[in-house]
Amino acid sequence: MAAKTIISRPIYGTLSPQPGKHHLFIADAEGALAIIDLAGKAPSGFFDGAEIVFIPGPEGKHIAALEALKPMQLHVAPSFASLLPRLKQTLANAHMGLRVYLAGTEGLIGQAMQAALEAGIDHTSMQTEHRGSLARRMQCVHCKGITENVTTQPATCSHCGLLLLVRDHYSRRLAAFQGVCINAEDRSEIPPMEEAFP
Repeated sequence: MAAKTIISRPIYGTLSPQPGKHHLFIADAEGALAIIDLAGKAPSGFFDGAEIVFIPGPEGKHIAALEALKPMQLHVAPSFASLLPRLKQTLANAHMGLRVYLAGTEGLIGQAMQAALEAGIDHTSMQTEHRGSLARRMQCVHCKGITENVTTQPATCSHCGLLLLVRDHYSRRLAAFQGVCINAEDRSEIPPMEEAFP
């Protein structure tokens, strides 16, 4: 209920095939299932001009299912950081009318959207669908460090070690939620950590 009142929170939809010759899919983990679902609605030959960039995660699931779609190109990467140079090159060389589909975790969607916008891709040419973990990408407002895959409330900053309240405020510029010191007045006051974003 509260998430609906936070204006900065992204709103995700469901991927659907768009007209065009060039399609770029960027997904991680369960985001592959959104692409597979889209394939069930896509016209014949839709993936002939498609490139899929996929971060499977430690389990390595869904690669064979994505290969079965017979995209023009499938690139599997171990992390978003490792695929970023390739993604920037792909976006820089993109043809007019490129359609971008982002699916998976909020961290992936936010970072990929940030890269696409920086490359000049219009936001109306992008679709997003959240699938999988609710883990958050968090920026510590004190040291400005980014901590990936935060699942607890409060959470510890991986850079400065402060105990942070993970706010619902989302920065599109940083593709991260904001974390603020929860015990600034008394550092000995340590509230219990709870699994909040599984």
